[in-house]
Amino acid sequence: MEPIRLIEKYCEGNPELLHVLLVHSQKVADMALRIAGRHKELHLDEQFVYEAAMLHDVGIVKTDAPGIFCRGTEHYLRHGLLGGEMLRAEGLPRHARVAERHTGTGLTAKSIIEQGLPLPPIDLQPETLEEQLICYADKFYSKTHLEREKTYEQVRKSLLRFGEDGLQIFDRWYAMFGV
Repeated sequence: MEPIRLIEKYCEGNPELLHVLLVHSQKVADMALRIAGRHKELHLDEQFVYEAAMLHDVGIVKTDAPGIFCRGTEHYLRHGLLGGEMLRAEGLPRHARVAERHTGTGLTAKSIIEQGLPLPPIDLQPETLEEQLICYADKFYSKTHLEREKTYEQVRKSLLRFGEDGLQIFDRWYAMFGV
């Protein structure tokens, strides 16, 4: 499975979205692979890390987010679940889990209910080291400012808006993975 071909398939007819998705995903994949290369003791599946990092945001193609050229109808917060459905349909269940679990530092059923998010009340937290690594790397890159890499402090500040729990998870990942 070649992730770039799959992204091209889903972005057919929308070259602007293709550009956003490819640039963002490649930056996330590059950071995740750099970290995996520095932490051989974690025994991360680097081929899977590359593929899943490239595909983690594929669900945005079905969302309504004109600022990043998404012409779908779904709420943007659903892009992880949508991507999970798409990747399962492609026969990629491990990749689907990464897509579903990368929002913030992961979402709990409780937080989905308390915040009234347009998601089913289920736990969507990264569990495997590969899922955690890709979720972590994703926090350093946005799809609206493709040229920038956020600093550790900038990521912490953006996560703080959603409460201390996510910040503690991010700090734990930082201690494990570094930058």
